[in-house]
Amino acid sequence: MKRRIAIPAAALLAGMACPAAEPEAREFTATGGTIVKYRWCAPAKTEPGKTYPLILFLHGAGERGDDNKAQFVHGVRPILAEAAKLGQPVFLIAPQCPKELWWSPVDLDKMVLSAAGQPNPLMEAVLELVDETTKTQPVDPKRFYVTGISMGGFGTWDLLCRIPDKIAAAIPICGGGDVSQVAKFKHIPIWAFHGEADSVVPVRTTREMISALEKAGGKPKISIYPGVDHDSWTQTYDDPAVSRWLLDQHRD
Repeated sequence: MKRRIAIPAAALLAGMACPAAEPEAREFTATGGTIVKYRWCAPAKTEPGKTYPLILFLHGAGERGDDNKAQFVHGVRPILAEAAKLGQPVFLIAPQCPKELWWSPVDLDKMVLSAAGQPNPLMEAVLELVDETTKTQPVDPKRFYVTGISMGGFGTWDLLCRIPDKIAAAIPICGGGDVSQVAKFKHIPIWAFHGEADSVVPVRTTREMISALEKAGGKPKISIYPGVDHDSWTQTYDDPAVSRWLLDQHRD
């Protein structure tokens, strides 16, 4: 099936720009037929010959659905606002996961990824969208960043082992992964965040991933918020130091 990106006419008239408060609603059909609804934001103005970072944001389980709205309730606006404050225009893709799916299957008893890096039509469609965007927009291929919260934090860890040769840096928040896969992405700059009192995804899930990365020779960063429950993303994305660190990373 031919790839298809539905682009609102208003976006073309606006030079692909969008206000940070209301990213554009779009839809992408992958070659396998999987449809990805997503929100899109681009620099208000691009300069000829210049390329810009691309951020992929993966939302949590509570924002699943098909309204193409819920996925920017958390995270997206603060990310764009901090990038703007730093004078760093970015492209941003925020796909929405269908209600019956997960970005990557999770063993809810052990709170670990159960199929990291394995065939996954939804994640493969999202990555096809990323590839298409990189080809058609002035995206810097050395500055592709991935971040996500909760279910999206698990998805971020999955992407690290799925495309370790493309990600410049990652910020998984209150998620977990598969410690057996860390050797694949030990070279990637990672800053993980978690609330110490998280009652939904236990903090051990992040600590286990960081410990495994360190044992494999990686040098990840970790921030644990004392007394904080599941919402460890608000203060993370509101922290200018986090955005500055992310946008400073370049893939070799």
